[in-house]
Amino acid sequence: MSQDTNDKIGLSRRKVLAGLGAVGVASAGAGLGTTAYFNDTESFEGNTLTAGELDLKLDYKSTYLGGPGRLDDVIDMGYPDAEDLGEGRYLLGQAPSPADMQAWEDLVMEDDFDFCSPEADQYLVNGSGIPVFTLSDVKPGDSGEVTISIHICDNPAFLYLAGELTENNENGQSEPEMEDEGEDTDGVGELADAIEVCVWYDEDCDNVYEPTGTGQQQELEVALVSDVSGSMGGAPLSALKTAATSFVGNLSSPDEAAAISFNSGATTDQELTTNYQLVQNAINNYSAGGGTSIAAGIVEGEDELLNGTNATPGASKVMILLSDGQSDSAAAISAADDAENNGIRIFTIALGNADTSLLESVASSPDDAFVAPDPADLDTVYAEIAQIVLAGEQKIIEGTMAEVFDALAEGVALDGDRQEEGRQPYPGATTQCIGFEWTLPAEVENEIQTDSVMFDIGLYAEQSRHNDNPQVTFNGTEANSTSV
Repeated sequence: MSQDTNDKIGLSRRKVLAGLGAVGVASAGAGLGTTAYFNDTESFEGNTLTAGELDLKLDYKSTYLGGPGRLDDVIDMGYPDAEDLGEGRYLLGQAPSPADMQAWEDLVMEDDFDFCSPEADQYLVNGSGIPVFTLSDVKPGDSGEVTISIHICDNPAFLYLAGELTENNENGQSEPEMEDEGEDTDGVGELADAIEVCVWYDEDCDNVYEPTGTGQQQELEVALVSDVSGSMGGAPLSALKTAATSFVGNLSSPDEAAAISFNSGATTDQELTTNYQLVQNAINNYSAGGGTSIAAGIVEGEDELLNGTNATPGASKVMILLSDGQSDSAAAISAADDAENNGIRIFTIALGNADTSLLESVASSPDDAFVAPDPADLDTVYAEIAQIVLAGEQKIIEGTMAEVFDALAEGVALDGDRQEEGRQPYPGATTQCIGFEWTLPAEVENEIQTDSVMFDIGLYAEQSRHNDNPQVTFNGTEANSTSV
């Protein structure tokens, strides 16, 4: 095609592109007026962003064990409403003010009570900084405890416990103290070094540290129901003795244990007792022989837990049943159902070639059914069951008052869920308790006469969202966060 033809057409590629652009602008401009085309509009309106709230609220209950006849003195020490609980213990103060301890516990643990509502503030210590102890005549043998009830409102948070000794004074030294201590002129008292302190997660908010048992207020009664049939001879029975006696060794009074053995029938070899050596001796005397009747073992164990000489109504009843054989399934399941209906929790251990399916059906739940492929595994299995059955309330820190407050001055990280691995935040809208107990041992002599201590204790909460690795430093109860 000739150049003339191109000129007549009058369009190069560049001119085409430029022309399309100009047309597009013109059309768009026209469209700002009216259009005949179909159209639709949707919108999201009234959008807002509001910062959330993290509100930490506290209440408390404190008790004092000062010996009989102290109620008048306790009232004089600033507690006109102190309640005599008997045996020398007095309820000193509480933010909620029902008439007795049980009412406070019921209030704190009541799911329907909203501690985060404005109406709840009348019950709470919400930044007021009031003291929970003001005692002026403490003597060797005295003790006291405060249960701090923690309420996290709205958002989950990491919690820290902090505190500091604000005074540790010698005051006016008595003559007996001077005779014991010689020349002591530094002005620093010995009381903080003499007082022993224990801080723990008080799971049931009852002012009592319960290191063993089932994490409940009730004592534990456990029946170890063991298969001693012929197939248990040799290594299986030897491993059973080692693992079961080790389990018993983890118990502490008032928890009780019983030893039950079964083969074709069943025998109570040691009734429920707190003399754990007797239970261990009975287990160590086992010998193997005979057939296997799991039902007989369950029935014998149930009878001892419910009707034994030392059985306690209301105690937490647990049966740990081990077997390595086959048995009448219908009879075993029927016996287990009856025991469970009577409040007995059954753990099972299937050893070696045991009927695993049957023992899972006998257990109170699938989580309570354990398998030990080899005798050497029994130590681990019994230890796992002990962790479940005996896991009581965990200590946070203990030592002398001086040692504990040295640690608290740097802040102690708290765990919001002790059942999960690693440190967990406290859930929002939660209620949990921390127990703080002090004891002045009776063996302390004259060196602490007239000494006094004053301390602050508090909690610091920080949001957990977007805060996987909180970094908080403390100066006493003052906190400085660099987390976010």
